[in-house]
Amino acid sequence: MLPTSDQPIGIFDSGIGGLTVANAIHHALPNEQLIYFGDTVHLPYGDKSADAIRYYSLKISKFLLEQHCKMIIIACNSASSAAYDMLLDFFEGKALFVNVVDPLVQAVISHNYQNVGVIATKATINSSIYKNKIKTINQKVRVNQLATPLLAPMIEEGFYRGSISKSVIENYLSHPDLKDIDALLLACTHYPLIRDEINTFYGGKIDILDSTDVVREDVISILQKENMLSPKRKKEDQFYVSDYTTSFEETARNFYGEDIRLEAMHIWT
Repeated sequence: MLPTSDQPIGIFDSGIGGLTVANAIHHALPNEQLIYFGDTVHLPYGDKSADAIRYYSLKISKFLLEQHCKMIIIACNSASSAAYDMLLDFFEGKALFVNVVDPLVQAVISHNYQNVGVIATKATINSSIYKNKIKTINQKVRVNQLATPLLAPMIEEGFYRGSISKSVIENYLSHPDLKDIDALLLACTHYPLIRDEINTFYGGKIDILDSTDVVREDVISILQKENMLSPKRKKEDQFYVSDYTTSFEETARNFYGEDIRLEAMHIWT
């Protein structure tokens, strides 16, 4: 059965980083109900195998489809890299699927950058998905990748906009692989929270791209094309995590920028 316009939009991530994407969509499309799932039992996905990430993504997508979601946004670069194609095939016709990789790739191409840096988790960097997709479209673009595995857990624990994050960020961005870039892709949905710190490091001299704005525009475009925009709001947004703690809820409010309540949903038991 094909989805209809009044059904909710599902969003998932390995933790709560995807709330940056959720918040952007919430403000752009106020009539849409959002159902968010953060797999806090298994975070971060960045150090998991591709097979494990595919299994987690499949299980979460099944849960979101049980909530009758018309669209599922994979708000996690590691899951977008490992599981997107599989989910498209497995759930063909049951929902629209959006990943966070393709919109960023298109942004790089449209801006005609020549030397691009990519920072992300180990899983995303090991997949080389950004490098491969960019070079498939334009071989001339240099793509310099760097795994930055400490950033996501640092942000999850609330260590940003301070001396700890400043030191870690400077250590990563000083790496020779990121020398002479004209744009930096923040290829993890956690990283928008440290965008200002990254911009300070570069003194505003390079462009910094993250997934929040480009994914929001992609979602709007797809829903318009499919005539699936909700005409009016019916229900409140829902926010689920696979393992609830009060610290997660506090951090989630920082990510989302508003007061939200997390609800435990034990899909792994």
